[in-house]
Amino acid sequence: MCRLFGLSAAPHRVRATFWLLDAPDSLARQSHREPDGVGLGTFTAAGAPLVEKQPIAAYEDRRFALEARDRESATFVAHVRFASTGGLNVRNTHPFERRGRLFAHNGVLHGLDELDQELGEYRGLVHGDTDSERFFALITKRIDHHAGDVTAGIADAVRWIADRLPLYALNLVLTTATELWALRYPATHDLFVLERAAGGVQGNQRLDHAAGPGIRTRSGALAGYPAVVIASERMDSDPGWRLLASGELLHVDGRQNVRTSIVLDSPPRQPLSLADLGATAAASQTAR
Repeated sequence: MCRLFGLSAAPHRVRATFWLLDAPDSLARQSHREPDGVGLGTFTAAGAPLVEKQPIAAYEDRRFALEARDRESATFVAHVRFASTGGLNVRNTHPFERRGRLFAHNGVLHGLDELDQELGEYRGLVHGDTDSERFFALITKRIDHHAGDVTAGIADAVRWIADRLPLYALNLVLTTATELWALRYPATHDLFVLERAAGGVQGNQRLDHAAGPGIRTRSGALAGYPAVVIASERMDSDPGWRLLASGELLHVDGRQNVRTSIVLDSPPRQPLSLADLGATAAASQTAR
């Protein structure tokens, strides 16, 4: 299963160190479980997106997997990919960047021909082969339709897909230089949120989070600043982790204000099961 991670410390820019494939067992074993790509998205002090990603398995590129990435940003998004659609190349590796926004997705969509028709001229935003990048293009189209309102754009796109296309999951993290959004839909995969006070539960701890065979991050700065963390799994023993509800869209603004709403309270019209997916897509959606 792909791993999603998002973090907002806005309005503060903080330093955080990421290991994009980190686990207690061997690198070779873990990379065979998550073989298709890793990526990290941050923003420069000027607000420009910075995306670092690698489309091949860690056992084929140990250096990329083992190097710590120490970056400063107000928002972060990271992704470990197990491919469901699209080949193993940079253009199919998350996160994707468009118009100053970064996006990562965990799930599967079918009906891509119908989605391409709905995108119209926005199909030109899609440079790879994945359902995820098409999903992002539809969100971009709907954001434009709603005069730049990202929350409304995500909700509109998700409702259209749930009504029209066969889908397995639409879990996502989307960031700008100062804001973060996360969605869980439907209840197929978990997605957790932690509203972390400065210093965590004890009030003086740095952030040190790790999840499964995927993403690890540390930040000494978050001993002094609050943060909101999004992850596919609980990443430590903090009792504050909460599972997002199906259809729940969370928004963290540039001053750590958190708002959530249920943007879709019904199941997809055409839900997919693992049996409906091809062998590769089904393997990408199972826990590893």
